[in-house]
This record gives sequence, C-alpha cells and structure tokens, in this order.
Amino acid sequence: MTDEAARAARAEQVERVEAAEGADRQEREERQAAAWKGAGRTLTRGVREPTVGELLAELAEAPYDMDAPADLYGNGVVADLEQRVAQLLGTEDAAFFPSGTMAQQVALRCWAGRTGNPVVALHPMSHPERWEGGALSVVSGLRTTHPVTEPRQPTPEEVRDHPEPFGTLMLELPLRDAGFLLPTWEELTGLVDAARERDAVVHFDGARLWESTVHFGRPLEEIAALADSVYVSLYKSLGGLSGACLAGPRGFVEETRVWRHRYGGQVFRQFPQALSALAGLARELPRLPAYVEQARVVAAALREGFAAAGVPWSRVHPEVPHTHQFQVWLPYEADRLTDAGARLAEETGTLLFRRWSPEGAPGLSMTELEITAPGLTWTPADVHEAVAGFLARL
Repeated sequence: MTDEAARAARAEQVERVEAAEGADRQEREERQAAAWKGAGRTLTRGVREPTVGELLAELAEAPYDMDAPADLYGNGVVADLEQRVAQLLGTEDAAFFPSGTMAQQVALRCWAGRTGNPVVALHPMSHPERWEGGALSVVSGLRTTHPVTEPRQPTPEEVRDHPEPFGTLMLELPLRDAGFLLPTWEELTGLVDAARERDAVVHFDGARLWESTVHFGRPLEEIAALADSVYVSLYKSLGGLSGACLAGPRGFVEETRVWRHRYGGQVFRQFPQALSALAGLARELPRLPAYVEQARVVAAALREGFAAAGVPWSRVHPEVPHTHQFQVWLPYEADRLTDAGARLAEETGTLLFRRWSPEGAPGLSMTELEITAPGLTWTPADVHEAVAGFLARL
C-alpha cells in the first residue's frame, strides 16, 4: 500500500469512528431528553420540554384583551408591557428589546456616548464577556476593564481603587457563572457610591433581578433606583418566550429606542413575546420569593444527602442560595453524572439533575439547579431519597 493509500485508509477509519461516536452521542442525548420530559417529579420544568402547542396555549393566560388590535413596530401590547415593567421597577420608561444581548449593547453604547468614556468596568464572568461573542468591542467599539477577577462580586474598595478610568460600572445581579451570587445590600450601595465618586454611571445587568428581592430585603423599585439603567429578562425567571426590557430615565430610554432600530430590533410584530411576558409577570413574579425559600431547603437537604452517602467531596454553592438557582459540584465525570440522572428519571420517575459539565479542576463536574413551581412540594426527605437513588446509579 502506498503512503497516499495508507493515509486515505486511516482518514476513512477516523471518519467511521467519529460517525459511530456521533450516532451514539445523539442516541444517548435523545434518551436523556425523553427521560427528563417523562419524569413525573422534578424541581423545575426544562426549557426544551414544552411543545409548540403548549407554548401557544399559555399565551391565552396573559392578562390582556385578546380582541385588542395587534401591535405594529412596538405599539399596542408591546407598549403596554413597557409601561408595566417601568411601573414595577419604578423608572420613568422602559423599552422592549428582542434580546438581552441587544439591550445591553445599546445601553452601554449610549452611556459611553453620554459620559465620553468607552470603558466599561465589569466582571470577566459577566454575560457580555462570556456569551456575546465580543460584541462590546466588535460591534460597539467599547473596551472593558475588570475591578476583580475572582469568582465573586467586586467590593466597593476594588471599584474605588481600580487604576483605570471607566465611564460605566456594569453589575450583573446575580452573577450567574459564579453561582448566581449577589452582594449584600450594604455592599451594593457601596459599589454604587464608589462608582459615583469616580463620576461613572451604573448599569445593572438584571436579567435575574426579579428574584433578588428576598436576598436584598428590598422591593424591586428600591433596588432599581440605585442604578442609572436596568436591563431585565422576560424569560429567564418569568418563563416568557423571549425578549428583554431596558429601563431608566425617559430621555435615556428614548435614545436607546433609536439605537434599537439601528441594531435591527424594530420588529414588525412581537405580540407573542409581549403576551408571554405579561403572563409571566402575573404568574411567576409573585411566586419567586417562595422559589427562593424552597431553593434554600433543597440546597440544605442536598448537602445532608451527600454527607450521609459518604460522597468523598461535594459542594453546594452558595451554601445558602441567594436566588432560586445555585450550583452543585461533584468529583465525577460529567457524562457519568448526566447518565445517572437520566436513569433515575427513567426508572423512578424522579428527576433530580439534568445535564452536568466539566468545570474547575480535572475530575470535577458542575450542574445548575433551579427551583420553580414543580419543586415547591419537595420535602428534605424527598431530596435525601432522590440523592440516594442518584448516587446508587453512578
């Protein structure tokens, strides 16, 4: 066999192996998805599980006149949603955006123009740095700087003493990738004061701000009043289809509407997103404090369950969740943990964990837990039983 023929044969063999592995992976993922969807008991409903018909049916639950004219380019139900969000946050105005990414890009760009400083101080684990493809610099021409790099919220001293000037301080509340972490109320007011001392404006990435009231012990409008502008998601905690709102002073919000159009966000009709957001505000927003309290019950029971089973190492982070979402860490391979959770769901109808990911040091894996309405009935004993069944299938 010639060298060229040998290379071709090796390449063909590699392709066959990769194809077989891909087919096995797809089959495994389909089995896992079926197990998750079929589980009768779960802590929350997965975002991939609803059908199109189910999502359409939920729109009828929105507290809105279904005989009203459909929206056109942001009027009608979209404008009514904007007014409702502004009312809840205590701001003069709010603008609907198709995505949170667009909302934040526009907000930070507008503040850079107003302050004359294109530098944004934020956390390196924040959404614009990790999940927006570098758009702050590539699309908006902005630059970022990091008062802290550790997986936690910055301190007021770190903001005050940061050596580089910046025009905007962006705080992600909560900081999702660090474990859905919030500062204390005193730390938050100190962070805002530190930014003001540097003549910087403050923008809250409040994608999950809705559920922060329990931790801060303050109403939404008092929290939002600390910032110059606030972005909130309409699906991450509210269960809407998609979309976000950007809230703040009327003149600023009007300017963001101009940039929304330039960024391609002036959409012809958006009533499905607006209706689902209104339904979420009516259904989920009042329940969020109960979700947070139940998350703390589940987190404590998980720690007890792992300890009772003799797991060599585990971590529930934070130990007392700041919101209704938190991280769980275990010293096993991610696929093994994901498979164990799927088998528990298949064999018992109880779904404790979905997908795990390799994170941190080699050999460690992490998953995120969210507690919503389906998880409110779980007792500590239920969690202990589910942990034992999960670990038995590793």
